[in-house]
Amino acid sequence: MIHPSQGAGTLAAQPADDLGGSTEDAVYRKVWLRIIPFLFICYVVSFLDRINIGFAQLQMKQDLGFSDAMYGLGAAVFYVGYVLCEVPSNMALARFGARRTFSRIMILWGLASVGMMAVTDASHFYALRFLLGVFEAGFFPGIVLYLSYWFPAQRRAAVMAIFFAGVAVAGVLGGLVSGWIMRDMAGVMGLYGWQWMFAIEGAPAVVLGLLAIFWLADGPAQAAWLSVEERRFLLARHSQEVHRSQHVSAHSLLALRQALAHPPTYLFAFIYFALTCGSLTLNFWMPLMIRDFGIKDVVQVSLYSVIPNAIGAVGLLLIARHSDRRNERHGHFLVCTTGGALALVALTLHPSSLAVSLALLSLAAVLIFAALPIFWSLPPGLLPAQAIAPGIAFISSVGITSGIVSPWLIGLVKTRTGNMDIALYILAGLLLLSGLTMWSLIPRKPAAAEQD
Repeated sequence: MIHPSQGAGTLAAQPADDLGGSTEDAVYRKVWLRIIPFLFICYVVSFLDRINIGFAQLQMKQDLGFSDAMYGLGAAVFYVGYVLCEVPSNMALARFGARRTFSRIMILWGLASVGMMAVTDASHFYALRFLLGVFEAGFFPGIVLYLSYWFPAQRRAAVMAIFFAGVAVAGVLGGLVSGWIMRDMAGVMGLYGWQWMFAIEGAPAVVLGLLAIFWLADGPAQAAWLSVEERRFLLARHSQEVHRSQHVSAHSLLALRQALAHPPTYLFAFIYFALTCGSLTLNFWMPLMIRDFGIKDVVQVSLYSVIPNAIGAVGLLLIARHSDRRNERHGHFLVCTTGGALALVALTLHPSSLAVSLALLSLAAVLIFAALPIFWSLPPGLLPAQAIAPGIAFISSVGITSGIVSPWLIGLVKTRTGNMDIALYILAGLLLLSGLTMWSLIPRKPAAAEQD
């Protein structure tokens, strides 16, 4: 097993609180600058490769004769592969280390994304979408696990917020870059515009996967860019959150069984499922909601969609930092989910003012997006130490099934009623229930502390 302390050598020979003149904030700033920008770029690229299928359909359906039903099935197949392989992938990270795992994930998903340019019929389409889900599985839960090696729980929400802001960045970037490629590259070398889009947007993942081998360290003990004192300090901080007395490998089947035997694992899974139902509604249905506000021009719809995404990105960073400063999670999460639910319900009143509608949509985006990093700051500290890797992957796997359920539910409601009101009520109820579950049933003391 590759552990963040493996290879520490003589790091324990000196006191862990001796930073050689550095301050604690300076150490974490150095770590942040080394790994966060790189992983952020990787995450933006991964999300862009996941959602660019929505832009491709503007041309691909006509070029290949695909129906809407075929396209919907292709979108869902991605999540099938993702869910099936998420737990094994995170267990592989615990065994083989972050460098090799992230490199493998990015290279393979990049090749699968580029391979989408060769799709000629529905079977190719389904197979490649499934493989894309299989290859990308484990990337996000791997990031959650990896960051727990470097940052203590009280600093983790603000760090995680960076990645959720990347979702909004990917949405804006995808709308600009994908449209430009599909319009201006169509016909170049006899290829369709959507073929160029898959090739150009998939290639960066392969490059980043190769760079990960050289840029990332498996943990603080292997970080040659830190001083001995700084590595020792980070390892000591990590050891305070992880029990070393339990000799169960994080990549073993026993670790998975222990994760599944821990009741909070299922509570976390439900909370994340409910939360992602709300967040995916904003990710996939925001343009349609804005069109229902009375904006019919496609360009104007895309421009107006930037407003909630941009406000949501900034707001989630501020709220996550406030949660870190107060070192408080449950109350912040409850406020975010309750406020987000009320904003969704208010949208069903169909305000006559465009400004009011956009304000409500922006408020929903801020609060629902902000709940995500607050949520992910909790599982690494509340799951048993040996069950963290499989536990995080299981939680993420259950939650991401909302990628199948939520779009199907909203589409069904919209088809039968002509609007999204009933779906928004259901999603608001799920958000409220997730907040109440967190507040009343999730313990506030880390699992390690409970075992002491």
